[in-house]
Amino acid sequence: MNSEQILSTFTSFYRERGHRPVTGSTLLPPPGDPVLFTTSGMHPLTPYLEGTRPHPLGGRLTNVQRCLRTTDLDEVGDGTHLTVFEMLGSWSLGDYSHSQSLRWGYELLTDGYGFDPGRLYVTVFGGDERLGPDTSSLRTWQELGVPVELTRDENWWSNGPTGPCGPDSEIFVWTGDGPPVSTPTGDERWVEIWNHVLMGYRRHEDGSLTPLPRPSVDTGMGLERLVPLLQGKRSVYDSDLFEPWMRLVPGVWGLSGEEPRRIVSDHLRSSIVVIGDGVLPSNTGRGYVLRRLVRRLLTVLWREDPSRTLGDLPRELVEHTRQHFRQEDGEVDVRGVLLDEERRFRGLLTRGRSVLSRPRFSGRSLTPEDFLYLHDTHGLPRELVEGLLDESLVS
Repeated sequence: MNSEQILSTFTSFYRERGHRPVTGSTLLPPPGDPVLFTTSGMHPLTPYLEGTRPHPLGGRLTNVQRCLRTTDLDEVGDGTHLTVFEMLGSWSLGDYSHSQSLRWGYELLTDGYGFDPGRLYVTVFGGDERLGPDTSSLRTWQELGVPVELTRDENWWSNGPTGPCGPDSEIFVWTGDGPPVSTPTGDERWVEIWNHVLMGYRRHEDGSLTPLPRPSVDTGMGLERLVPLLQGKRSVYDSDLFEPWMRLVPGVWGLSGEEPRRIVSDHLRSSIVVIGDGVLPSNTGRGYVLRRLVRRLLTVLWREDPSRTLGDLPRELVEHTRQHFRQEDGEVDVRGVLLDEERRFRGLLTRGRSVLSRPRFSGRSLTPEDFLYLHDTHGLPRELVEGLLDESLVS
């Protein structure tokens, strides 16, 4: 299957089982939400998962939600981490049981996607000092013939120190070359592919739990993790999601090394999506996240050759990204935004080099007061100053 067929299989499966598609997959959270970007498929549905009000589309929902996370930004460049990604989700808002969700999940993975049942393993909440083990999920998986590993904290899901929470069941796929061995917590070749959460409790500030009046089920499966598994690829960058990027980026900028190519591809792809959702570079909030992405990828580009420019970004990559993320209105000048930010960054680097060459800063390590002065007086963020002090960037 290509990635679009994988998406279609998921959405069709749940629509056939009465799930209504939730529209609006923008990266921007609902008004009044304090977070900068949507970080998971369930994020926009939190009020409904708490059971405080019914969803206008009913109790069975499904969605493909694009998400952005910066917590793993420094990990981007390996084979799995991305800044912008998509979550495939299904929800039962007080409708069917957690056991039914697990059965449908198993059916989709084995019949819909063709995963070998013998290469699946699951983990289930084994209980702690507050609650006993999740015997319902354990019994369901045993009936389906899937091996189970009981854990403690690994299978308790929460959205923060307070709020909705509950036991979850995580489905793993064996990615090793030989027959499956060990368990998900014992061998990293077991890769988590799907999480089914029973949202059954509310945790209070004192840590106590009270049952929710209408338990819900929340599932989330990362598309960028699913696709390479189904396509037999070792990395998401080897799948068709990144095929044009890996084909064109090395030739355009002559980047040497797998990690720089991945960082530039991920950050450019993510920047295109963020701009497409209406965000522009700035010094605060969402705009600062975008600015960090652009400046980080430019730092990688210029490390080997300062003459490289985003003006060489192939239009095919912009169009491929916007089409995949369903941003087809064409109203935003993505290339113009990127080039304007590149000009700003070049100017800032020039000013920064000039300031740091002054006798005041030469021949010594900078103090916290120096960084504060450079930021407040010259508009030079600490991370940029530290980069300028790296000879590989300023040479």
